Amino acid sequence: MLIDKNSPVPQYFQFQTWLVDQIEQGIYKPKDKIPTEEKFMQMSGLARSTIRQAIQNLVIQGYLSRKRRLGTFVTVPSNISGRSNIIGILVHDIRSGYAPEFLRGAGDEACKNNLSIILCCTDDLYSRAEFHAKRLIDQGVKGIIFMPTAASDEKNTQLLARFTRQGIPVVTVDRKIPNVEIDSVTTDNFHGAYELTKLLIQLGHVRIAVTLSTSISSEMQRLEGYKQALLDHGMAIDPTLIITNKERFIESHYLQYAKFILSQRDKFTAIVAGSDRIAYVIYKVACEMHIKIPEELSIVGYDDLTFRDSHPLDLTTVHQPIYEMGQVAMRLLLERIEGKVHESRSVVLQSKIVQRHSVLPRNRTSGTIFT
Repeated sequence: MLIDKNSPVPQYFQFQTWLVDQIEQGIYKPKDKIPTEEKFMQMSGLARSTIRQAIQNLVIQGYLSRKRRLGTFVTVPSNISGRSNIIGILVHDIRSGYAPEFLRGAGDEACKNNLSIILCCTDDLYSRAEFHAKRLIDQGVKGIIFMPTAASDEKNTQLLARFTRQGIPVVTVDRKIPNVEIDSVTTDNFHGAYELTKLLIQLGHVRIAVTLSTSISSEMQRLEGYKQALLDHGMAIDPTLIITNKERFIESHYLQYAKFILSQRDKFTAIVAGSDRIAYVIYKVACEMHIKIPEELSIVGYDDLTFRDSHPLDLTTVHQPIYEMGQVAMRLLLERIEGKVHESRSVVLQSKIVQRHSVLPRNRTSGTIFT
């Protein structure tokens, strides 16, 4: 048993989650007596009050029952058998990005079917997603729409298994989890990045950098689209122009990446950013370094975020049908709940380039390339 004392998730909840896992996996079966508080203290290193709080919560939730002078025993959780008219939605960030538009689509479709929504923000962290997953299960939700986190595929798969063990249907959106048979809705990230890169090539750019996160499947697909566009136009893939990281998006971290990227601007005339948020951070740093965009450096983003209208950078980007993604995800989930389908389905929506003013043709860019 591992308790992460540095985690934002309370220790009692970590222990509680571990104990539920043991029950759901059959380690502790119905009618089994669980170890004493003293034994759990030895196993976990937690205080008695922490153990007691977790066990009491599971008694209230119906996983455990106490028998006077005999101990605590496993029961069948009564609240799991019934399902409410509630759909749980796990998204990365409800404050910015494309989550608000996605939620409008999913929410409108839910209203048409007399369903309510519980919205959970994971901050793209597995620990927070796990915390919310337990809460949603306790609420007896009818189904789940899940944006996988920036954690490993293994951890995201574990989270899916937590729902499926309870018979709760799940649809994943935006990012895919490899080798998992489950309904999903994404956009064609490969094609979108391919078309962006091709646009830059057609405008005369031959040294094109790219920056994105390798921990996110959608951005990895964008990287492959970027590479294929170069190859299809007879251009070599230069590893020094591929600047990646293994983290979720944190603006303060990307400020450092942006400074590193722009310190090498003599090597390229254009940048393909893995998302609009990355592009805006690069633009912010470029302004601080007195680099003019697009006069000295062209840049393209991805997502066509709604806050662009209030941003000074008029960004060329890829528009994703985010509202439609929310609608489709909810429809797939409802069909799954109603038992209308048996095989898993993968829906890929098409995106389109939106040309604005963050790009200039190479012969109108004043940047210098050294080869």
